[in-house]
Amino acid sequence: MSQRNRIVLGVVILVVLAGIILAVEAVRRNAAQPVATGELLNLPPGSIPVRVNGEVMGYFTPDDLNILEQVSFVDDEEGKTQEGWLLRDVILLNVEGPLTEECVITVASSSKEKSIQLTWPEIADEVNMIMFDLSGRGTLKLVSLLERLDVRDEWVQDVDSIDVVCP
Repeated sequence: MSQRNRIVLGVVILVVLAGIILAVEAVRRNAAQPVATGELLNLPPGSIPVRVNGEVMGYFTPDDLNILEQVSFVDDEEGKTQEGWLLRDVILLNVEGPLTEECVITVASSSKEKSIQLTWPEIADEVNMIMFDLSGRGTLKLVSLLERLDVRDEWVQDVDSIDVVCP
């Protein structure tokens, strides 16, 4: 095989590999997009849907939270200040009607495959400081003083959905 043929073969192999990688990434991105009935398929980039009993009631982006009052606390683990917006206030921005003690709220991150279920009384109690804080990448992380959410390993980083289930 001549030198020219080897170079052409090498370039063809690189192009085929690049095409395969791009195709796999496109399939992964499409699989991660919401497909549930009633889902808002045209959400702005970085927006987080808020569902009530399976139906999307609204969405928000980190920039939308600037209208809310900011709160802060110092975490016990590293002594760093966590500053952001109470989950209670974020939910009340997007959910109409009263929330009861029986309501369960799930905050999840599909990229980190992590979620936490909280009751409305836990969220409503400001002493627990269940809040969103901006990460260094500009995504939201759920932090708290609540015992089961008070250390970094328990925080939900890169939050991408909030589900409220009320009987």
